[in-house]
Amino acid sequence: MTTASTPTRDTCASPLAPTAPVPAQQGFTLIEVLVALAIVGITLTAGLQATGALTRHAERQRLQWLAQLCADNALVQVRLATQMPPIGRNSSNCEQAGHTLEVVQDVSPTPNPSFRRVVTQVHTGADSDDGRRLLLQLSTVVGRY
Repeated sequence: MTTASTPTRDTCASPLAPTAPVPAQQGFTLIEVLVALAIVGITLTAGLQATGALTRHAERQRLQWLAQLCADNALVQVRLATQMPPIGRNSSNCEQAGHTLEVVQDVSPTPNPSFRRVVTQVHTGADSDDGRRLLLQLSTVVGRY
């Protein structure tokens, strides 16, 4: 009797026998990683610059507000004085919230002798980091009562 022989698998494969194909490795190349790092670096730099600009603007706004207080106080003193302010320029310091601001008042005559023009300028003090600069200028006319 003859039996049909069926092909049998070798249970002991040789080390040189072909194996299933290895899938390609998954991941990023060095160029892709460097490009991603460059994009992140540029984005962070832009963010830091925007944050710095907002911080500088907030400090400038704060100084403007303090300068407004100093100028208003100086002009109220002129208005409340019992005498007309003398013609000329005078300077004083104004201390507000830990900042020393310089208030310069320039009083000039007008065509009508009963009125005087008062221009008040507020500058950052000499002790500020960026030197003396003009923060605010207000002007008014005061008259005799």
